[in-house]
Amino acid sequence: MQRFAALFERLDRSTGTLDKRRALVDYFRDAPARDAAWALWLLAGGKIGGARAKIATTGELRTWAGEETGTPDWLVEACHHQVGDLAETLALLLDDPPGTPAGGRVGLADWIELRLAPVANAEPGARREVVVGAWRSLAFRERLVFNKLLTGALRVGVSQGLVQQALAELSGVDIARIAQRMLGRWSPSAAFLEGLLSPEAQPGDAALPYPFFLASPLEDGPGALGAIDDWLLEWKWDGIRLQLIRRDGAVALWSRGEERMDGRFPEIEAAAVLLARDCVIDGELLAWQPDAAEPMPFGALQTRIQRLRPGPRSLSAAPARVLAYDLLELEGEDLRARPLRERRALLAELLAAQAGTGAPADPAPAADAAAEAGVRVGAGRIALSPRVDAADWEQAAALRERSRAFGVEGLMLKRLDSPYRHGRRRGDWWKWKVDPLSIDAVLVYAQSGSGRRSTLFTDYTFGLWDGDALVPVAKAYSGLDDREILRLDRWIRAHTLERFGPVRSVEPVHVFEIGFEGVNRSSRHKSGVAVRFPRILRWREDKPAAEADRIDALRALAR
Repeated sequence: MQRFAALFERLDRSTGTLDKRRALVDYFRDAPARDAAWALWLLAGGKIGGARAKIATTGELRTWAGEETGTPDWLVEACHHQVGDLAETLALLLDDPPGTPAGGRVGLADWIELRLAPVANAEPGARREVVVGAWRSLAFRERLVFNKLLTGALRVGVSQGLVQQALAELSGVDIARIAQRMLGRWSPSAAFLEGLLSPEAQPGDAALPYPFFLASPLEDGPGALGAIDDWLLEWKWDGIRLQLIRRDGAVALWSRGEERMDGRFPEIEAAAVLLARDCVIDGELLAWQPDAAEPMPFGALQTRIQRLRPGPRSLSAAPARVLAYDLLELEGEDLRARPLRERRALLAELLAAQAGTGAPADPAPAADAAAEAGVRVGAGRIALSPRVDAADWEQAAALRERSRAFGVEGLMLKRLDSPYRHGRRRGDWWKWKVDPLSIDAVLVYAQSGSGRRSTLFTDYTFGLWDGDALVPVAKAYSGLDDREILRLDRWIRAHTLERFGPVRSVEPVHVFEIGFEGVNRSSRHKSGVAVRFPRILRWREDKPAAEADRIDALRALAR
């Protein structure tokens, strides 16, 4: 634990990326393989035992620390609000053990595998014995890190990409290969770490996707992008980003969220088997009824996501299709370094062969018929994402404004000579989304944030009028600046009506403009609708609560 605690401290004190990477390289070079594997797991965002493994709840940690130190519950809670981080609060409350603490000499892997994991989900007494025993055997630095393992708050300004850079520097293995091997489900072990850093091909490599290339938001319009002829324009589909992998006849489906989706969309797998050649396709998974002019709402696709083996009713209610927009591999050849125009041509050829037509699969929609631009999609479960044709950026902007009529979120702009990179690299791929929908809603509930915002009320619930009552419709925590957050926090504390655990109801007087990407009908919500990606656009101090929007206005927007 001492070695990992030293790494945590070094990372926490470093402000430069190069310093952090050097600290990571030093650690992974010198640490025992089992400890290094667990460090990789934790720094990549993994939890001990997974999401369902309970070692200690935050309430139990507060109680146990209070009992161990003789501190009353109210004072533990007050200290937590003052410090802001529960792991640090508990480390400060507890005294260092006398003499040389023995717990620090136990390695990270042994702490997790031999002490914590065996008591996950056990009776409270067994879990308390392990946790309190650890506190009694660890010095402050190790105790702080141990607490962070329990609370899942191991945040030290290190991204998964930075960890992968350090591993690539240490091993000499290409960072894209390391990122690829870390996709999907893996377990922290010395064997996994060895395979991860091996320059040789590994048995599981054939089923792995490539790291996804992500577009950056285009905030100021396309004026600085140059000639429109240098760009491929596509619709921004509202589905699930996916890589379809067919290698040696076997098919695998991977979401951008690093989840393998085999079995959930059998119609897509069946279509992939019929492809003429092995390949890796990047595209968008959508729910789309046959002969419909536009995709179904994202909510329809959500009904399929969690069904590992969908039945006939589910397959009929929300049939899936993939709109393909990039070809990353063909017959074992990595195409990512080739320009997009070449990859697109090969993709069109591949899908035309699948359709058995031999005809070009990339028709240009008519520039003078915006409606046709939205519906001209090829047939089949796997079809080419259509190119949006515009003579200039002004015409592109006009088409973008009509995006919602086509069931899409805006435009994607991709430089035709761009390679397929990994991660979010600015310059070659942009997402030019349509302006968000918005409502004026009333603040009805507030809750404390997390991390550095744990002492402030920063998570808000907003409602719309349904008759004389306010019905909650959205939760949001982004959009206000620090000055507004502090001001609103003071007001919330002074105008609380009721408390429900960490949640406070407040006087319904403040109106905020809430932006969101879309709204779907939902039987799971009291309001009957669910908004997507809500955020605060502005504080409407010019508007009284009585003039906030009514629920009927939001329901009218639902698809």
